[in-house]
Amino acid sequence: MTSDNEDTAQPAQQQPYPGYSDAMDPEPQDEMRAYTGRDLLAGRKALVTGGDSGIGRAVAVAFAKEGADVAVAYLSEHADAEHTRSLVEECGRTCVLLPGDLAAPAHCAQVVGDAAKALGGLDLLVNNVATQSPVNGLEELSDEQWERTFAVNIGSYFWITRAALAHLPRGAAIVNTSSVNGLRGNKDLIDYAATKGAVNAFTYSLAQTLMERGIRVNAVAPGPVWTPLIPATMPPEKVEQFGRQAPMKRAAQPDEIAPSYVFFAADRLSSYYTGEILAPVGGETMPG
Repeated sequence: MTSDNEDTAQPAQQQPYPGYSDAMDPEPQDEMRAYTGRDLLAGRKALVTGGDSGIGRAVAVAFAKEGADVAVAYLSEHADAEHTRSLVEECGRTCVLLPGDLAAPAHCAQVVGDAAKALGGLDLLVNNVATQSPVNGLEELSDEQWERTFAVNIGSYFWITRAALAHLPRGAAIVNTSSVNGLRGNKDLIDYAATKGAVNAFTYSLAQTLMERGIRVNAVAPGPVWTPLIPATMPPEKVEQFGRQAPMKRAAQPDEIAPSYVFFAADRLSSYYTGEILAPVGGETMPG
């Protein structure tokens, strides 16, 4: 596991969107190799969106190590998704791959139905898929980018969750991926930060409306994390400096973030938590 004072600088690099793990230098730590499960999620059935790589992959593997079967929804990164499946299956659990564009409401509904059918139900949902594209100012932000970012980053959370409610029983848990940018904004990621702020409000509202049904809803809002989205959406010079702005002077690895999702998914750890936002941000003190 990466230590907080280890030099983890990455060289300048760039790759085509949506990005691929094995093309990154260094490759992210997202396989949860050092993680030991305790059957905290034994027999549970989880759907993880954006689960092909990065945080989503680490979450899928951590859930599997805790005893859950997992369905992974992703865009088109088939090689990454197959690797995630192999990691889950190494844990003796089932992994179902569901490719396609989660910016489409009909596909979101289909993904939920296919996941529930393949796994024999659903009781854990991780809304994690996201896209971003930095801009130099509001004038540069096109209608098309604005609408695409909202469709993926908050639209899919709504469409997936709405469909999942037909399957989620009492005792189920939903974990949404937010971002530190949803807590304090970002001048280069205006639309992305706006969607992450919406994820926070969506989380608060869902927690209130689903409490009587016994479904807990929480969110994880990480700081900088080394995932394929970074070299796929940022210029090389910014990739080289990525994470250095955090007080720990580095980006997190996905393996360091995934245990937060286990915490929120496991009743034994977080049965009294709903409507919370956990922010692993590398030492930055958030206001409020």
